Amino acid sequence: MTRRQTPGVPQLLRVLNDRAALNLLFTNGPQTRAQLAQATSLSKVTASQMVERLESRGLIKAVGTRPGNRGPNAQVYAVVSTYAYVAGVNVGPHSVTVDIADLTGEVVGRVELETRDADDPVAVVHRAVTAASANAKIQLEDVDRVVLATPGIVNPDSNDIDFSWDLPAWHRGLHEALEKDLRRPVVIENDVNLAAVAEHRDGAARGVDDFVYVWFSRGLGVGVVLGGKLHRGARGGAGEIGYLAVPGGSLPEESVTRRAKGSFQKLVGGDAVQELGTEHGFTQDTPEAMVAAALSAGDAGEKFLDELADRMALGVAGVCSVLDPALVVLGGEVGYAGGAGLADRVGAAIQDIAPLSSQVVAGTVSSGPILRGALRVGLDAVREGLFSEE
Repeated sequence: MTRRQTPGVPQLLRVLNDRAALNLLFTNGPQTRAQLAQATSLSKVTASQMVERLESRGLIKAVGTRPGNRGPNAQVYAVVSTYAYVAGVNVGPHSVTVDIADLTGEVVGRVELETRDADDPVAVVHRAVTAASANAKIQLEDVDRVVLATPGIVNPDSNDIDFSWDLPAWHRGLHEALEKDLRRPVVIENDVNLAAVAEHRDGAARGVDDFVYVWFSRGLGVGVVLGGKLHRGARGGAGEIGYLAVPGGSLPEESVTRRAKGSFQKLVGGDAVQELGTEHGFTQDTPEAMVAAALSAGDAGEKFLDELADRMALGVAGVCSVLDPALVVLGGEVGYAGGAGLADRVGAAIQDIAPLSSQVVAGTVSSGPILRGALRVGLDAVREGLFSEE
């Protein structure tokens, strides 16, 4: 970790210039000095000094040449992808999946391991990150930051899991134990929040700073983004929509700590969707497969999709009435499988029951949105730390 530290405190202007240039290389790929100078509105001399600073730190390197208008070919510079690595860890009730990404965001290693309820969480994460690092042909010591995605409520102050029905062994004190074991910064974040980050940065909500991402799968959840930032709530419980009381869903009779389902969860959680699909004649093994089959079935799938959309709209409309987001993104396995066909139905149903109707669209980051969001969060922190005061 100390191999990349630069002694001394750089002047603010140099830091801003260096950061701007590096962000351009992250976003636009390899650039010449002249291109960097033009994009940052710097003189050629200042741009050359900036390139030399970044090159001396090992952050960028020359990767070839490009013909210029006059004189010799111009050198092209790119980010040194191996300068840093981050690990995204997605923890579920039966397995843990880890992606390793380099500084440019390219996934270079992955592993998925089965877990049991009795497994020690610290040992599980250590084993999985070590295996994914080996798959990426690096050492665990090369990983600069770990971002762990988990279902349930993550306390924003302690960065610990306060409550997770599916993961009873993952409890308070885990964050400190993981950082002590892995010897590097660890962030624990709600999995739906991370999927919302992925849709915000790379998907349907790109460029939208006030939106909600609604996760429909085995469980339910909402990622709330306001002013371009995740809203977690005072105790990390924002978005636990599965416990929302809605018409048609019976209220619980037991304490929340002794039950897995709330009113909205009982109405449109994975088991409820599968039961509804069966009632309409669909026999697929998963809720998302039923939704996909219904979309392909034409008229034969209309009633199932309409009733499902009406149920989904009850919870989404409540969120829209309180937050008035510019956009609602449907995600999770059911939301992604439903695509525009289901999203349009939900949007139409909301108009009938809410005073303000937000645009409803299907998410587009259907492949591993949780891990993609985790890597985004990790890379943002690592990149920001490149120019922090030492």
